[in-house]
Amino acid sequence: MPSDPVPGEARRAVSSLDSRIEAATGHAVDILWAHRDRGVLDAPHNALVDRHRELAQAETGVTFHRTLLNRLSSGEFPIDAALFARIHRAVDQLREAAGARDTAVRRVLAALEPVEAAARTTPAGAAAARLSTADQAALLAIAGGAKLYEHLLTGRLAVTAASGTRIPYAELQRLASGGLVSVDTSHPVHAGQPVSLTDAGRAALLADRRPTTGGTQKALARPGAWPSTPAHRR
Repeated sequence: MPSDPVPGEARRAVSSLDSRIEAATGHAVDILWAHRDRGVLDAPHNALVDRHRELAQAETGVTFHRTLLNRLSSGEFPIDAALFARIHRAVDQLREAAGARDTAVRRVLAALEPVEAAARTTPAGAAAARLSTADQAALLAIAGGAKLYEHLLTGRLAVTAASGTRIPYAELQRLASGGLVSVDTSHPVHAGQPVSLTDAGRAALLADRRPTTGGTQKALARPGAWPSTPAHRR
């Protein structure tokens, strides 16, 4: 799996659809979440990640109410009418959480269908023309926000990304000529013209970062991460 940066605070909840999402996209779910936040993904992948985040939240709700029910039945509390009332309430809450989870699953499946369809119809050699390391770094920097500026004294043009990365104008021209980025020329260049990825740029970046080996590689588990095997998901 590509060594994409994943925010340290990001910790996804395991869902039953993770492996299917990773097989369709060629990326670990954690990486897709990070790409979504950086603006790298196209519209179908954005929708998929958004629906998966909803599913992760719903899974967390199921886990919370199941844990509460286990605690109530553990023998920690005296067996009386108050306990029975709490157990009945916990069961109702767990049922509602499971219903919300099932709804979230259907929404993820609906968002996953066009992504899987695109993956099936993409020609095997579509990603043969790999981005260079410089192109990849430039596109990632632009994805986080960038502007083209003209130096008032020298008249030289250069792109400055929100991360502080500077991209030579020649590099920008090459990326633009390939249809990977666009420049908003409605703004004066001395004030900064916004530079953004095109749909083709996002697609090229995603395709370039797919694993080339057979199947989806498993990402290394982070300390404290939930187990990813199906047997531990329920």
